[in-house]
Amino acid sequence: MKTNRHRLSAAFLACGFALSLTACGGGREYAVPKEACGVPLNEKVLEPFLVDGEKFRIVGDSLIETGTKTWGSCSLSVDDWLVVGLAVYRVDKIYDPMAKLDAFRFDNRAAMEDLPFPGKGAVGDFNSMVSTSCSALTADSLVVHVNVSIKSEGDVAERRRNIEEFTLDLVPKVKKKMGCTA
Repeated sequence: MKTNRHRLSAAFLACGFALSLTACGGGREYAVPKEACGVPLNEKVLEPFLVDGEKFRIVGDSLIETGTKTWGSCSLSVDDWLVVGLAVYRVDKIYDPMAKLDAFRFDNRAAMEDLPFPGKGAVGDFNSMVSTSCSALTADSLVVHVNVSIKSEGDVAERRRNIEEFTLDLVPKVKKKMGCTA
């Protein structure tokens, strides 16, 4: 009887040890590329949206249009989990994302104040939209959309700040790659 208790205790200890090793297994087994979707990435502002996983994927086009194409879209994912979705549109004027026409795009829309470039912006619980000038041969203005997974958890106010920070980092890079002078 004593031998059975020792075996049972040993089995529980071994099982507990195995479970503890499994719990430690997660983490990021992927590297974030220096560039994606035609623009440089800043891992620091992307960090809040990164999840544990094995493979970082870039799906879609370059955000920097080529030829007569007037838009580009691209998404960043980890193990088929959307991290960030991006879209850039070449447009004829600056559009106000706070206008009634664009209300459907947002949950809890708020204006982005004091943009570090000419334009207008708004941020929601899971996305942002910025419309900015672009004096280039390829565009008069640009609209940049950023979306994060609606499955993103955590503090909503913090996520909104992170979305805004990511957007304000991204837009100047897109403008530079497109040759915008304004």
